[in-house]
Amino acid sequence: MIAGLLSGDAPRSRILSALLLAILVALALAPFLFPGTRPLDVAAKVCVFVLLVASYDLLLGYTGIVSFAHTMFFGIGGYGVAIALSRMEPGWGAIALGTVAAVALSLALSFLVGLFSLRVKAIFFAMITLAVASFFAILASQLSDFTGGEDGITFKVPELLRSRVATYYLVFGVALGLFLVLLRIVNSPFGRVLLAIRENEFRAEALGYRTVIYRTLANCLGAVVATLAGALYALWLRYTGPNTTLDFSIMIDILLMVVIGGMGTMYGAVIGAAIFVVAQNYLQEAMKAFSGAMQGIPLLPDLFHPDRWLLWLGVLFVLSVYYFPAGIVGQLRARKKA
Repeated sequence: MIAGLLSGDAPRSRILSALLLAILVALALAPFLFPGTRPLDVAAKVCVFVLLVASYDLLLGYTGIVSFAHTMFFGIGGYGVAIALSRMEPGWGAIALGTVAAVALSLALSFLVGLFSLRVKAIFFAMITLAVASFFAILASQLSDFTGGEDGITFKVPELLRSRVATYYLVFGVALGLFLVLLRIVNSPFGRVLLAIRENEFRAEALGYRTVIYRTLANCLGAVVATLAGALYALWLRYTGPNTTLDFSIMIDILLMVVIGGMGTMYGAVIGAAIFVVAQNYLQEAMKAFSGAMQGIPLLPDLFHPDRWLLWLGVLFVLSVYYFPAGIVGQLRARKKA
């Protein structure tokens, strides 16, 4: 049964299996294991970013597509739900309408971008997606009557979702279900073709596969899942705005999570997102405690001052890349083979 849920793609490492199981249990029982507003917020953010990073890994890790437009689709999902709930009666119908409209827009944009841009070389495609994403972010900020501008949109949710625990389990359940769908996709014949395109696009063409079609489909699939992740994040925050979904720093965070976890491994999205989001939220507090404990020792209190948490986050990233060049999941699987 478990093998069926994982689509035959077992972790293939006891350490990795233990890590994944620990993260799953922690997220599933988060409202009871970690009482309080902030821990639950961190757990919900981990769920959303696992899904977002997995959808991006479908492009980068499995197909070899470097895109900077992923936050645009993330933002479309957030704005779709927010606009619907702020202009209609806050109910499930508004959520469904906003989500469907957002998915339709993301599909149209990803199809057009894929159709017209995936024929060019990787660097040019990346620049095109960056330009499109930047244009959309500017548009969202300028259309203040529609999107709330820089202030964003705050909205009400259906009565059931006014309970934070109920909203959390909606986010957790949908994220888990969509992650398993992505895992099934990458382990299907379609996923094998994507890997073949990543390894050698010319050879895949020679074998009769229309690589542009497959790359466009992968682009559309990634966009749809990113849109749904954005909708979940908006429902959790009960707010959406340029800084929560469209900021380019989010795109950088996604790239870091993919690299830390391991490209071309869906499980890498789980590990990378969990480590990065937890570090992003608690590293500063840990440094504050450590700095206080080191008072009286030269240099150390200043070196570990909480204001320097971004520096140490960068150091942790460099060390992870140095010691885990294939990502944590890739390295653990390589050790198992050895």
